[in-house]
Amino acid sequence: MNREGVVQRRTARVGTGGGGPVEISSGTSELEDRRTNNELDDMDDLDSKETRLTLMEEVLLLGLKDKEGYTSFWNDCISSGLRGCILIELGLRGRVELEKGGMRKRSLLGRKILLKNDSPTGDVLLDEALKHVKETDPPETVQNWIEYLSGETWNPLKLRYQLKNVRERLAKNLVEKGVLTTEKQNFLLFDMTTHPLTDNIMKTRLVKKVQDAVLSKWVNDAHRMDKRMLSLIFLAHASDVLENAFAPLNDDDYELAMKRVRELLYLDLDNESAKPGTNELMWAVFASFTK
Repeated sequence: MNREGVVQRRTARVGTGGGGPVEISSGTSELEDRRTNNELDDMDDLDSKETRLTLMEEVLLLGLKDKEGYTSFWNDCISSGLRGCILIELGLRGRVELEKGGMRKRSLLGRKILLKNDSPTGDVLLDEALKHVKETDPPETVQNWIEYLSGETWNPLKLRYQLKNVRERLAKNLVEKGVLTTEKQNFLLFDMTTHPLTDNIMKTRLVKKVQDAVLSKWVNDAHRMDKRMLSLIFLAHASDVLENAFAPLNDDDYELAMKRVRELLYLDLDNESAKPGTNELMWAVFASFTK
């Protein structure tokens, strides 16, 4: 996706679902900020014990219309974005890794994904993708895997790697976790299964967490950011759903949030991936969407 895509604000929605706007006040005192952040951290800890969402579930939740229960018909980016989420999730869980750069320091996009650990993750989509990686010889690059898993390849031999009905399967996961519900809606010529929001608190926390990452908890260093949050920002942008988290903000906070997201998008990803303690596969997925 073009890095410039983050700069436009299409709509100024008043709030997220029925929970009202999620805004960060620039006039809040430092003491109040600390108290609020501590309370949110406590809620996140409680939330992680009760309901843990995968990276792809979070991106889908940001993209879903709360009441309608489906993603925008005009969004043609979310399909590949969700496949990128799957690769990063496998990388963060230690199942796959990026091959070493070698003496020539090959670019991120030229290096292959290697199997690291084939033990099941317990997530059907992740395990399906992991099985494909395990069975593929020679290994493939991150960009190729995103195309294969999306079914967007001209090679008929690779179509067997396509992960089908990913959005519907993720939505069903969120239904099982009590975040969404299932309904049938009629669209003149056809019926469609939709998944409206039922747990507004869960989505409000997710939106607040994304906002905080680039506002009140901004650290001005990608390597000090939580890897999952950094991945969520990159992949939500690649999936064209990041603005849904920022639309409720006032104009000043909105512009600041977008400015900081652009700073992340314009990083030299090859250089960032070479720094100590990083996850190279994560940066390779970022690079495949910002090339």
